[in-house]
Amino acid sequence: MTTHDYLASLFSLEGRTAVVTGGSSGIGRAIAEALALAGAHTVLLARGADRLDEVATGLRERGCAVETVVADLSSRDGIRAAADGIVAAAGEPDVLVNSAGINLRPHLGQVDQETWEVTMTVNLEAPFMLGQRFAPGMAARGFGRLIHISSQQAHRSFVDSGVYGVSKGALESLARSQSEAWSARGVTANTLVPGFVLTPLNQHLQDDAEKVTALAARTTVGRNGVPEDFAGAAVFLASAASGYVTGHSLFVDGGFSVH
Repeated sequence: MTTHDYLASLFSLEGRTAVVTGGSSGIGRAIAEALALAGAHTVLLARGADRLDEVATGLRERGCAVETVVADLSSRDGIRAAADGIVAAAGEPDVLVNSAGINLRPHLGQVDQETWEVTMTVNLEAPFMLGQRFAPGMAARGFGRLIHISSQQAHRSFVDSGVYGVSKGALESLARSQSEAWSARGVTANTLVPGFVLTPLNQHLQDDAEKVTALAARTTVGRNGVPEDFAGAAVFLASAASGYVTGHSLFVDGGFSVH
């Protein structure tokens, strides 16, 4: 066996179909690109058609098989429509990456019902409903990967974690429950836990240069994250190599959580 064949047996996603919600920007985009370049037929799902088309065009120019689905995950009807759109575009997926998120973080004392509901719907209910829709089929086929993007706020409160932190803590609990439900039938469920990553989702924090510098100083590698830092971890969790890893929260944070 050649080195290439050995690595392909572990990490190649050829013959797999992957879905990445929030796949048009930030961490979701970087993960979608990684999965597509690893060989997966990849479905990018987000609200904005123009950004989806931009990412998809770039990947197709590199020889990747890519589909796009325009969907809004802020309502149950929107989530159901997203699931239908995924199947129409590429059939039943083998890999589901829940990266779409909403980052409304007023002080908890100022959180109103609308903020609570939309945050929980996008950050928690969409991963739950999409998992309920697709995991049984994955289990029937004997292979599946559920991957969620969590947050440091699932583990510690800072910079007004508020309802956002609550949703991410629940998301990690969801992964553990999904693991219990389906891993014996080949479907793993895990979360990736970023540190502070320079993405459009947290642009409001990036506008404070002093805070950005302070957050970088909290890491052990000495810098804040960029979306591309998640490519290798995502391919690992999506591939055959991670078949004995489930119910786990993998910190990709430059040492933020241990410093």
